[in-house]
Amino acid sequence: MASIKDIARVANVSYATVSRALRNSPLVGAETRELICKIADEQGYRVSAVARSLVTKRTCTIGVVVTNVADPFVGEVVSGIEEVAQAQGYSLLLASCHADPDREVRAVRLLHERRVDGILVNSSRVGALYMPLLVKINAPIVLINNQYPGEFIFSVTIDNVNAARDATRHLVELGHQRIGYIGNQFGLQADTDRFAGYRQVLEEAGIGFQPELVAHGDAKPEGGMRGMERLLALPERPTAVFCYNDMEAIGAMRVARQYGLRVPTDFSIVGMDDVFLASYTDPPLTTIQQPMQQMGRKAAQILLDLFSGGKPESRVKLPGKLIVRQSTAAPGAMGQSARVETN
Repeated sequence: MASIKDIARVANVSYATVSRALRNSPLVGAETRELICKIADEQGYRVSAVARSLVTKRTCTIGVVVTNVADPFVGEVVSGIEEVAQAQGYSLLLASCHADPDREVRAVRLLHERRVDGILVNSSRVGALYMPLLVKINAPIVLINNQYPGEFIFSVTIDNVNAARDATRHLVELGHQRIGYIGNQFGLQADTDRFAGYRQVLEEAGIGFQPELVAHGDAKPEGGMRGMERLLALPERPTAVFCYNDMEAIGAMRVARQYGLRVPTDFSIVGMDDVFLASYTDPPLTTIQQPMQQMGRKAAQILLDLFSGGKPESRVKLPGKLIVRQSTAAPGAMGQSARVETN
């Protein structure tokens, strides 16, 4: 493979001129730069990422820590990150922590050891533990889909309180009085906010908060199943449930069928995220649509702005949107299972 020395000899210019031209420096004239790039292409020259990083002190790599690569939400967010990163010449290094805070911290440290230029963390559990890490590794970190109270980090998230209010209000307006909530057992800020929105609407509607109607899952279908089983074991069952995310809602829907309940005739279910599976469940799932790819794009752009010395907004909250499908209806309302999707 050709080297800068080979290209300089053919173009009859200095090594420095070739280096500047390949970096698109304005110090090299357009004609000379075009000639150098043409020779480099003809000779199969490829920039060494290692050599470039030694000079620039950057690897043009962004580390991404996620909970689980199998989660459809994660896939959409990473797609948005990748779109922005690749357009600016950055590649991604992905690490999965499986909702384990110790593993998440190790993943962040490992990415720093790999000299990534910055780190994006989706669905963080560790919150304030990033403060000492930030001081130690001196690399910008942006949280996606979670933020921790305190002025220490950049974050991009949905407006979880208002999103949960919309979901719960939808069920109240249908006439439900006993509305359950299946949350997330890992203590995420997103869960705290969604629970707050759920409770606010119940209080405002005069229904009142009923602690026995709250169960906790793990953001997976299995967790939704366990939470739903607990709610359906109550002497007085709820008639509807709002789930932390769509994956829990899918698990809850399965258990409802196992108990002989028809959705939505006998029981209404609302999720959160609007992953691609939501419109393919039976019946299609009513949910809150999160702008997942937009969240990924925005987080990546914040990181790129930090790289260039900019001062991006530290906390970005994007709105959610209620998508009404066929998993919700008035309690015990026969013949209302066919509802029109609004997205």
